[in-house]
Amino acid sequence: MNCPDYNSPIALKEFMDNNGMAMQKKFGQNFMVNPAVRTRIIDMLEAKESDSVWEIGPGLGSMTHEILKRNCNLTAFEIDKGFINLLEQFFEKEIKENKFSIVKGDVLRNWKGATEDKSVSQIKLFGNLPYNIAATFIADTIKNECIFDRCVFTVQKEVANRMGAKPNTAEYSAFSVLCQWKYDVISGMELLPGNFWPKPKVSSKVVLLKHKENPLACKNTKLFLNIVQTLFSSRRKTIANNMKKMSNAESLTQIFEKTGISPSLRAENLSLEQFIELADFYAVEQV
Repeated sequence: MNCPDYNSPIALKEFMDNNGMAMQKKFGQNFMVNPAVRTRIIDMLEAKESDSVWEIGPGLGSMTHEILKRNCNLTAFEIDKGFINLLEQFFEKEIKENKFSIVKGDVLRNWKGATEDKSVSQIKLFGNLPYNIAATFIADTIKNECIFDRCVFTVQKEVANRMGAKPNTAEYSAFSVLCQWKYDVISGMELLPGNFWPKPKVSSKVVLLKHKENPLACKNTKLFLNIVQTLFSSRRKTIANNMKKMSNAESLTQIFEKTGISPSLRAENLSLEQFIELADFYAVEQV
């Protein structure tokens, strides 16, 4: 079966109708219909021949087609059974050549299993991520210290802004700290709704994540993540008030004195380095 015209919303709708399919709103499905943008986004991935690439949510395969043109080894994660059936027909040749495979089901549940026999540090990750899973998926991989070589995501503009937000800004959050802990976050082009079919109600943005060669280490990763989450859980409270949930007053006083971090600050005022410093001194105090 031939691929549909990826550049035409009319042709895509006709193709879907002819195959008895409808867009699944619950899966956040939107197709990129701007060919120039598709090329620019995949260029950001810097995928070369024989590189291992993962794609999240290929849909009808417009970006899949673009990646396979680079002669990469591509693994796609797709939940929609209708799309899976069509992808297997569109890219039958690449599947037979072991250049393309599909992991079927919910990526939030099955991505870990797909990493068991692979070194993800060599994998490049791409996705026009559904708005309802973007932050959850990205955060989940980082929390599990599954750090890819390079990631290019198209996400809701608000999510992209949070990923690269700096301290003392409204967008700065636990998610910001998490992303910047393991990656250099580079903001890409903004995409208006007209670049997609169906048109989403919000603007999107492309964001590039480049793995840090020497990310800041912490003594206890679980504790670091817990402190970041705890301090942002009530972001209008001071860090001293939020950390009362975790330790007694005497220990907290010693931690603030040793780090030189003011207890009257709020989570949004702290840098990544300060979060790690707090976690490291807290780990020592609890020994």
